Amino acid sequence: MTQVLEFRLPDLGEGLTEAEIVRWLVQVGDVVAVDQPVVEVETAKAMVEVPCPHGGVVTARFGEEGTELPVGAPLLTVAIEATADAAPESSGNVLVGYGTSAAPARRRRVRPSPPGTRLPDGASRTAGRGTAGASADPGPAPLPSSEVLTSAVAPGGTRGPAVPDRHDGPVAVISPLVRRLARDNGVDLRLLAGSGPDGLILRADVEDVLRTETARAGATAARAATAAGAVRGAAGAQSVEAASGALGKGTSGTSAAGTRVPLKGVRGAVADKLSRSRREIPDATCWVDADATELMRARAAMNAAGGPKISLIALLARICTAALARFPELNSTVDLEAREIVRLPQVHLGFAAQTERGLVVPVVRDAHTRDAESLTAEFARLTEAARTGTLTPGELTGGTFTLNNYGVFGVDGSTPIINHPEAAMLGVGRIVPKPWVHEGELAVRQVVQLSLTFDHRVCDGGTAGGFLRHVADCVEQPAVLLRTL
Repeated sequence: MTQVLEFRLPDLGEGLTEAEIVRWLVQVGDVVAVDQPVVEVETAKAMVEVPCPHGGVVTARFGEEGTELPVGAPLLTVAIEATADAAPESSGNVLVGYGTSAAPARRRRVRPSPPGTRLPDGASRTAGRGTAGASADPGPAPLPSSEVLTSAVAPGGTRGPAVPDRHDGPVAVISPLVRRLARDNGVDLRLLAGSGPDGLILRADVEDVLRTETARAGATAARAATAAGAVRGAAGAQSVEAASGALGKGTSGTSAAGTRVPLKGVRGAVADKLSRSRREIPDATCWVDADATELMRARAAMNAAGGPKISLIALLARICTAALARFPELNSTVDLEAREIVRLPQVHLGFAAQTERGLVVPVVRDAHTRDAESLTAEFARLTEAARTGTLTPGELTGGTFTLNNYGVFGVDGSTPIINHPEAAMLGVGRIVPKPWVHEGELAVRQVVQLSLTFDHRVCDGGTAGGFLRHVADCVEQPAVLLRTL
């Protein structure tokens, strides 16, 4: 017996309620294995490959690339062969909130479609879904990752007779995306005759209505323009000139509007966080120039001794954790509701990484327990994951302090925005040769500008200055770190 299972967008965790389809990894007609990734989606946290818990043949996909889907919306359908006494093969291992066993199927009254009925994406449907099944419109409540849609084809391929069982009730719509499309464009679904199986209203039906309305509006505008031209001609040259002036203003306004880029996905999440930081955190910034010549020499000596190479950002991270151990006020957050400063015992060090999809801040867990080699390896791993878009939500959240190496962009200084809800961020500019007074004489040294942006609620300028001065001392004399090893 053939069954068609519908796989819905699962709960992605971290309070995320929607995701954008970036790239389909399978086509209609492809054979997929259990837990094989089928689509790549982008959330407000990261890029995620979504695995399908069913193995079988893909019979339909819902949503084009670039479409935003809410959690619980259909992603695709998979046809499988199942015996009467055996449950369909399914792992249930679908991201957050789906456990390790198959989700229970929700039984729905179904009936077969006439032979030759097509699925929305062009694949043959083995059996149709009746109006009663179609009327179960997904709402905001949590939904299972799959549910049996059809089971009306016998092993020999014999179909049962179609049962005309239509009745009044909710509008028969194949997908919540269709409802959203209609709602956003003011289309009354009850006035449409669906072209899908058993009268189901498909996305194409709504788009046809929108195209018709657009064409009608264009024709109306053309007639209005013709009539306006006749009126202007009859009114004389002065009226024509006035109308032309008004038209010119309208054209200019349209041109001035520019290109609109939606704030969504990672970019939208960053915008929200930075805006909240500016609203809630009274930040201040202090900075100092430091002679990094000895730090660069120490790094060169480490790498010349053999073994894995040590990165500069790893050494700076090690300096940060040593300074936070001395000034724990800066490794904290503010609980506004309780009006309390919460000092955190672990240092989860975030670092700013620029990617093609925008700025992200991966987090190195328990940075205070890592040595330079471990920090180097973790920075490299997270940076590569950021560039390929494979960071998980857990690797992008939970930071307690941020290290921002904006020197890679060729700038000396910056006053960055604190990564809410953290309390501070250390900025590191480019390291360049500059004139410097060294041991009483003018010399060319490797100089770097360090800046600390901090939440003035958690500490005053004395604490912030002490932290920054300790960081500068470690940069200028790396032997200072020996005290904390």
